Amino acid sequence: MAKRKQGILSRVWFVAWRFLLLLVFVLLLFRFVPLPTTAFMLQSPYPVTQDWISIDKLPPYMPLAVVASEDQRFPNHFGVDFTAISKALDQYDDGQGLRGASTITQQTAKNLFLWSGRSFIRKGLEAGIAVSLEALWGKKRILEVYLNIAEFGQGIYGVEAASQHYFGRSASKLTMIQAARLAVMLPSPRTRNPNELTYYLRQRVDWVEQQMQQLGPDYLTTILK
Repeated sequence: MAKRKQGILSRVWFVAWRFLLLLVFVLLLFRFVPLPTTAFMLQSPYPVTQDWISIDKLPPYMPLAVVASEDQRFPNHFGVDFTAISKALDQYDDGQGLRGASTITQQTAKNLFLWSGRSFIRKGLEAGIAVSLEALWGKKRILEVYLNIAEFGQGIYGVEAASQHYFGRSASKLTMIQAARLAVMLPSPRTRNPNELTYYLRQRVDWVEQQMQQLGPDYLTTILK
């Protein structure tokens, strides 16, 4: 029996370390190369539209809008925001359901390799990959990839495709208000339109702009060098 258990553990370890090695290779490759697709794009029920754009070509308020809206501690955490997770777990214990609490890094990890839905298994995988992204990619690359793979509508992925679709211009020419409007789409991109904002979303846009002003134009300067 002991030998059998040892054999099973040996096979599990054999598979696990090879998987980790493959993951590291893939992450190192896409540290420099635009990603051709993602798990979320492959699972999309709609035709996929995506155009890659370098973060250096974006106006600085586009990444700032996303950070202000989604993850204001992005420059300071290492992929996982334990404060937000603690609050989410407290709410779960109170019977409110398992809430998001995902950082931009975790959302990037999920979009790249995982699936939608809320479960402890997926959140665990998401957190592990997020830490790997922080170690192997760094903040600038994570933010660049996120801006290029996040869904902004039915089958519309990345800020360049979204800007072309909704505003008829390259993301490099977005205005600050347009950047804020795109940022508020991210929680529910398939049901929102930046040109047809509800009262709640208009308030949300105003809030994002206020947060951008409070954070300041230099908030991401260090990580975007």
